[in-house]
Amino acid sequence: MSTNTLEIPDFRHSPRVDEVGIEERVSRFTKRSIKTDAKHAGLHLILSMIDLTTLEGKDTEGKVRQMCYKAKHLHDSIEGIPKVAAVCVYPSLVRVAKKELDGSGINVAAVATAFPSGQAPKAVKIADTKFAVKEGADEVDMVISRGKFLEGDYKFVFDEIVAVKEACGNAHLKVILETGELSTLDNVRRASDIALYAGADFIKTSTGKVSPAATMQVTLVMLEAIRDFYYATGKMVGMKPAGGISKSKLALHYLVMLKETLGNAWMTSEWFRFGASSLANDVLMQLAKQEYGNYQSMDYFSLD
Repeated sequence: MSTNTLEIPDFRHSPRVDEVGIEERVSRFTKRSIKTDAKHAGLHLILSMIDLTTLEGKDTEGKVRQMCYKAKHLHDSIEGIPKVAAVCVYPSLVRVAKKELDGSGINVAAVATAFPSGQAPKAVKIADTKFAVKEGADEVDMVISRGKFLEGDYKFVFDEIVAVKEACGNAHLKVILETGELSTLDNVRRASDIALYAGADFIKTSTGKVSPAATMQVTLVMLEAIRDFYYATGKMVGMKPAGGISKSKLALHYLVMLKETLGNAWMTSEWFRFGASSLANDVLMQLAKQEYGNYQSMDYFSLD
């Protein structure tokens, strides 16, 4: 379904967010009891949903190769460990990751559009996106123009996402809202609606470069926007909280929230991702504890 066939709403009138209600629901999600078998299944699911990420100015080809190896061999001594969903890198390193992951079934994601600030002319952002796709990116993570959004120029933000989506071709587009710079949950909801109607395949909380990054509160607001968009259009869109999710216990709370807000259809890596790297090690430690009866030293796990 293209944006041309959708009735585009007036984003000035996006639904207001009941902040007290959001806090209450998040509190309930964190108090759910998760039994041993469900926890084991949940930990496997979390691993399969992770986008292993390195987005530093000091990134090298060697570091990306190491991360790709980890993505394919998370913990070979434990049977049945799933592979992660993707490896996320800068566009200049996509070709390296693509070669290392060839035949693995693991996607290559690339950040684009002047990540993380988004402060670049539209033509530069489009060129950045096209370069990433040409290098082999299966997924593109773009950032919205937060300055334009906060000025109230919602049409600019909408049109830019549409243009980047077109530049992606067959690659999936994840739209990063950078919720830590949006100030209010009402703004998070409005930015989510803009991204959804502009054609995002995923909406994503954060770049990981701004604090606060992902929180359960902003993620719930975004999940509710996805739910309402699905009811209005019949189109499923994915969700990716990113930044600050480093412990498996917290990730399990996110899965509870996902299941109770969007249902079982979204409980796969096709529709939900965690933007994280250290989370993978914590999940592996929990699985090793279940397998061997004791926690392994961090020396058994690669540094990210």
